[in-house]
Amino acid sequence: MSALWVTLPVVLVLALALVLRWLRPAWYWMTFGVTFAAIRVLIRYRSVMDACGLTVPPARWQLALAGVTNRAVPEARSPRILRLRPTSTGLLLRLKTRPGQDAFDFSASSDRLRHSFALHNVVSREIRSGVVELRMTGYDVLKSVRMPPASPADGVRVPVALREDGQVHHRDYREVPHALNIGATQSGKSIYQRTLIAALAPRNVALVGIDCKNGVELAPLAARFTALADNPATAVELLAALVQYMDRVYLLIRAEQRISVAVPDAEITSDIWDLPAHLRPVPVVLVVDEVAELALATNRAEEARRDQIVTYLVRLAQLGRAAGIYLEVCGQRFGSELGKGITMLRAQLTGRTAHRVNDETSASMAFGDISPDAVLAAVLIDRERPGTAVTGDFSGGWTRIRAPHTTLRRAVDICNAHAYRTPEVPELDAFRPEPPARVLVGKVQP
Repeated sequence: MSALWVTLPVVLVLALALVLRWLRPAWYWMTFGVTFAAIRVLIRYRSVMDACGLTVPPARWQLALAGVTNRAVPEARSPRILRLRPTSTGLLLRLKTRPGQDAFDFSASSDRLRHSFALHNVVSREIRSGVVELRMTGYDVLKSVRMPPASPADGVRVPVALREDGQVHHRDYREVPHALNIGATQSGKSIYQRTLIAALAPRNVALVGIDCKNGVELAPLAARFTALADNPATAVELLAALVQYMDRVYLLIRAEQRISVAVPDAEITSDIWDLPAHLRPVPVVLVVDEVAELALATNRAEEARRDQIVTYLVRLAQLGRAAGIYLEVCGQRFGSELGKGITMLRAQLTGRTAHRVNDETSASMAFGDISPDAVLAAVLIDRERPGTAVTGDFSGGWTRIRAPHTTLRRAVDICNAHAYRTPEVPELDAFRPEPPARVLVGKVQP
């Protein structure tokens, strides 16, 4: 009977752990998984480092001392553990590298470390010279994306997705002004775009949209848009007005640079962010839903319009950052087959996000000039996980992300709730969208 009273609680605890691991992996990690994983990492650490080639031979003086004293040769040295800290999604292991090691050694061994420590994912990054941090994820955080509570509004830096290491992925327009977002049909590209717009709606920004699919993607969100074009003919006029607005902002910056010996260096500005708050123009985010619809042409008149559109976009990409104009260009493909000037535009789009693509060439359009590994990762995105994407920039780093499933209804509600924040830009008044009508079966109701 006493053995039963001892065995029963153990069985119940094991059953609870298995149920949590299957149904609530986050709860399992916080209750059981983090302890098991920390013990497993500490016990296996030296053997794993040796098996992954992350050890270095003993120093020469140690070898010489062993030879003189007739002792056994010292073992290879592993990186020294500086910190092992649990997180809500995994473990944070900070290491002091040995002489001759660099951060690339750990990055190249990340997959072997993942298998050796029996964890879901391992991502390495260099903290400073001689210190590397391994962020290890205990479970698949992208299987069911749950974004943490949003932090207070922070300018033009908005959370849009969850990274595979459990951190929040932000779209920071001041750090990466312009970005390209590609993906095949049903890949989740529109969900990412919808999530981004919903995150920008509560911010003090002007949203400008070009949606040549008759506005089916952006028109429902029109309450929060300062300007919207739903066909190429209107788009070229809108882009011309936006370039005119950019020129006016530059004149304002020139007038307020205040370059004199009496002005401190910190108060001299070359962009809108160092202007006084009462003079600072509102930032503008231009969202292009399908760039191919702007670039395709079937006759000479359309070719002339297409060249003008691409020229305006290239000008905005080259000069818009200082004026607070940021580009978010979306499309299924973004290659040279779209015509001259398109690769020049692509080169200006520093941020790159690729959802599931149909072929390797499409992925190469986004990451071919950044990282071959990112190209392969984009091709291997699972069709059953829409919204999963690979993101990176010209620094060469990349990671997998997945945006939360933001329904069109939720995005519409957010935009409607913050419609009062929609700023007015005189140059764009002619393109101010009207609130969409409610269409019912058999009749149209205003």
